[in-house]
Amino acid sequence: MLKKNALAVALVATAALTLSSCAGDTADSGSSPVSDVSAGTDEKAATVLDRPFEKPDLVLTDTHGKKYDLRERTKGKPTLVYFGYTNCPDVCPLTMSNIAIAYKKLPQADRDKLQVVFVTTDPERDTPEALGKWLKGAGDPSFTGLTGDFPAIQAGARRMGIGIDPPKKEKDGSVVSMHGAQVIAFSPKTDAGYVLYSDDTTADDYIEDLPELVEGKNP
Repeated sequence: MLKKNALAVALVATAALTLSSCAGDTADSGSSPVSDVSAGTDEKAATVLDRPFEKPDLVLTDTHGKKYDLRERTKGKPTLVYFGYTNCPDVCPLTMSNIAIAYKKLPQADRDKLQVVFVTTDPERDTPEALGKWLKGAGDPSFTGLTGDFPAIQAGARRMGIGIDPPKKEKDGSVVSMHGAQVIAFSPKTDAGYVLYSDDTTADDYIEDLPELVEGKNP
């Protein structure tokens, strides 16, 4: 497995400042990334962070309309966290589909351990019901979908180096949510976010890495 050797400070800056509209367009939130951490077009999959992210104190609402405390509910469990929205035309459903394909390849015991959490960046439209329905098609019914107040979601994302902007209505009436497209993997041993995946990570990459992530190992 090829992987990027992270320069943590530059990586955090890039992850937080580079946003995607889920349609291939990029923008920034007022600043330029400190450094380009891409090591080459052939290097995909895992970026092991020198300075892992602390899991944010984020309490939102799940697809059943119940309170979900991210720290409490995923403590000691291998966890993947991704921020996106259900009306995203490409990147979000592809990312969740790739994770779901790999998830289904795991033994049942590992599937029972792994937590996959999708946090909406468009909470006004992504109700618990809408999230639940979307995850059944784009991901897996066992995945957790979370919604809530946008400021809380934005703050939680920033704690993980993920930049998101409030959804914006375009002239044609469409609503675009600009957000970082990284998946963060949290270790069951430390509860820290120690591995990052970009939006070009394939299903095969996740198939190879998930067994190690479940054990809290470096992929």
